[in-house]
Formats: sequence, structure tokens, C-alpha cells
Amino acid sequence: MRNIPFTRPTLIAANEFLADALKTHTQVNKIVLRLGLEDEVPPGNSLGIEKKVDLLGRLVFSRGADVVDTIDGKATLVEAFVRQAVEHAAEHSQEWHQSTFVRGLARDGYVIIWGKDREPNSLRIALPEEVDLPAADDEVRLLLKHFGFATSLSHLDQAVEAHTRGDWAAANAQIRTFLEGLLDEIATSIDSTKAQSLGSSENRRAMLAGVDVGFLGTKRNEWSPDGKSYIHGLFKMLHTEGSHPGLSTEDQCTFRLHIVMVTVRMLLRRLRQGKA
Repeated sequence: MRNIPFTRPTLIAANEFLADALKTHTQVNKIVLRLGLEDEVPPGNSLGIEKKVDLLGRLVFSRGADVVDTIDGKATLVEAFVRQAVEHAAEHSQEWHQSTFVRGLARDGYVIIWGKDREPNSLRIALPEEVDLPAADDEVRLLLKHFGFATSLSHLDQAVEAHTRGDWAAANAQIRTFLEGLLDEIATSIDSTKAQSLGSSENRRAMLAGVDVGFLGTKRNEWSPDGKSYIHGLFKMLHTEGSHPGLSTEDQCTFRLHIVMVTVRMLLRRLRQGKA
């Protein structure tokens, strides 16, 4: 079975997006036909448009990994659904360009190519497929729950919520707090007495790189006493200068979230495997 390439918040946003964008039963019925769901969604007006789209969304959530035939070839139902939402995005509307749906796609590693001269909008992968951010998000959340890292999970949820509403300053702060808190919780899980005796998060990160723990590798340049390591550089990059309007701030915030999620997945996998 193929992985679902979008996170749940993005799919919810796509469904809400279509509920606002579709104004006629004909528009809804066209999407239903393209997705091969005409037997499950009634074609007439016995259901209102919003209820039809709600039903459509529920079918996508329950059968998202099913493979369907589309104009562009075979795709999972969830992929075809999201691409239909992308095609219906208003071409020149700044409101849609800054919508929760578009931000969700960016968070999942996708970008919309906005159509011109009657060309349809299209969806492109913005990162290598190996990164697979939706799968990383699922795995990170499962591992946080597995280890009982409730505080870190809460900070991750707050970071995603802030990103979803476009509050870049709050998202940046929560992303950094998430990473810092996670490393604290990892140190505590390895040696709670020693971790609690240390006075700062920086000291607990140094503990993780100590020869007696070896969770962070000095030979891999993950940590170094002189502060010139990957972890040091990552924390410096996560220090934001504050909230500034414009797309560049959104891009920077999304990049911070992406790189932290990839890093955290590696660290949690390492903790699960008991390897340094």
C-alpha cells in the first residue's frame, strides 16, 4: 500500500478549501466523477453542496490509499483529491495564495505552480521524495508517544498550529523549543539523575555527546566542544530575528520546520534502536 503523501491537517484544509471554492452541484459532480466516487456521492441536489463536499472528504480519509484512474494516470485517491483542490485554487487571488491549504502543502514539501493564460494550477514536489515529510511527521509523532515525550509533542503541535495560521514568529519559537525540549527529554530518558543535576539545556546536550553516553557523535560532527557542530549550527539558525511580513518569512519558517523534523526523526530512530 502506498504512503499517504499529505498530513491530516493539509487534507482537512483541502476539504475546507473545496467547500468554500465550489459553488454549484455541477462543479462538485465533476470532481466526484474524476475521483470515481459517483456511486457513493449522490449526483442530484438531495444533499447540499457543503454536505456533498463533507461526504467527499470523509470518503477520501477512509479510502485515501486506494488507487484510481485519473486524466493524468493512476494515483491514490488522496493525491487525486488534493490535485483537484489545487486546480480549483483561484489563480490570481492573494487570499488563496496565503490560505491554510497552501501553507499545509508547503509544510508537506509541495509547491503550487500557479497557472496562467487558462493553464490549470499544478502541484510539484519541492523536496527530494526520500525526505517524505508526511511520513516523517507520522513517524516522529508515533515515536514521541512511544517514549512518552508529551511536552515535546505539545510543542510540535503548537509549532504546526502556528504555521497553519501563518504566525511565523510563534511557529519559529515553538520549533526551537520543540528541538530543545526533545533533547532534554532524551537526556532524561537516558540518565534522569545526571540530566536533572545539570543546570541548562546546553549542558544536557553536552552530556548526550559525552564518551559515557555517545548519543550525539563528535566524530560525525553532530557536537563539538568549540560550538562548531551541526547541532550548534542548527540552534543558531533557529534563532529568529522576529516576524517580518512577506513570503521570505514563510519560506524560512517552513524550512526550519522541515530541517528540524528530518533531524528529529533521525534522533528518535537512534533512541529507539539504542544506538549512538
